[in-house]
Amino acid sequence: MEESISGFKVRGDWGDVVEHGERITRALRDAGVHDPDGADDTRFVDAFEEWEEWRPKAHETLDTDVSEKTADQASVEEGKGEKAGKEPDEDIKTAGEKLSESYERLEDDDAEGAVGNWRESIDYVARAADSASRKALRRVEDTVYQNVMTQLAPYYFDNELISANIQQSTRNGDNGEQFVFEVNVNDDVLKDDVSDLLAEYEDEIDRWHVGVEKDTDAAEAIEGAEPPPEPDDDSRSTTN
Repeated sequence: MEESISGFKVRGDWGDVVEHGERITRALRDAGVHDPDGADDTRFVDAFEEWEEWRPKAHETLDTDVSEKTADQASVEEGKGEKAGKEPDEDIKTAGEKLSESYERLEDDDAEGAVGNWRESIDYVARAADSASRKALRRVEDTVYQNVMTQLAPYYFDNELISANIQQSTRNGDNGEQFVFEVNVNDDVLKDDVSDLLAEYEDEIDRWHVGVEKDTDAAEAIEGAEPPPEPDDDSRSTTN
């Protein structure tokens, strides 16, 4: 592992990438950022969960799984209308109803009520436009990211806790697919803690056991079947 001002970097095969992500995650856990009840600083709890979801796993591939997760993470967030479960045409309809109510209140000499309904009508129109534009942006984002950006730039992740990027470097010879994976901790104090913990792992853990997703469905379907054996440490996931 290389450590610099820009973060913690490894070069190697997919197993090295997965192990690096697991070590960073272990260090963050040991630093307490994942525990909303026991942590002194809870700012990063949600950000840690986002990182945990995005980081490369042994059973995943770069071109499919990490690509999709990166596109999702980079996507435009939902607006107020979407969070409320409303389609743009629903908000437009409600805006029309509020505008009609505004005219009715004017006829009843209720100027204050008319202004209130008129403002609500404008809010619904704005919310509808916001929802429609966000949906359109996401369609463009997804197409551009999946088909263009991943050909030009590394796969990346960024939130208030972690900034990370991964790219494929070579496909040469017997070394197979090689990658460069760099992870930076954005809080300077926490970054120092993570650096110290990573150094401890280097000294104390001779062989890191990469976590592998287990498929136990087949065994459970057979009454009395023994669980499948643990995968060996040399198992590697590639982009094939």
